[in-house]
Amino acid sequence: MSTMKFCRECNNILYPREDRDEKILLYACRNCDHQEAADNNCVYRNEVHHSVAERTQVLQDVATDPTLPRTKAVTCTVCNHPEAVFFQGFLCERLLWHISN
Repeated sequence: MSTMKFCRECNNILYPREDRDEKILLYACRNCDHQEAADNNCVYRNEVHHSVAERTQVLQDVATDPTLPRTKAVTCTVCNHPEAVFFQGFLCERLLWHISN
C-alpha cells in the first residue's frame, strides 16, 4: 500500500479515483485539476493481529461450540477425557483437535 500522496500544484491530499474509460486507478486533487496515475492498485489494507490471549480465548470457546463435530475416538493423554471437538485451522489445512473438557 502506498503512503498518503499530495498534489504537486497546491499541496492538498490526492484522493483515489477511477478512470472508467481507461480502466485505471488515478489519484486526483479535489482543489485543482491535477491527476496522476497510481503506481499501486491497493488503496487500503487492513491487517488484524491477534494477541496470544485472544487466540487462547478462542480455543476455550471452541469446546462449548455445539455446531462443531465431536468424536469419542480420541482420549486426552493428560486428563483421560473421552471426547474431543475438531475443526480446520484458519491458516492451515490440517485438522485441529481440542479436548471438550
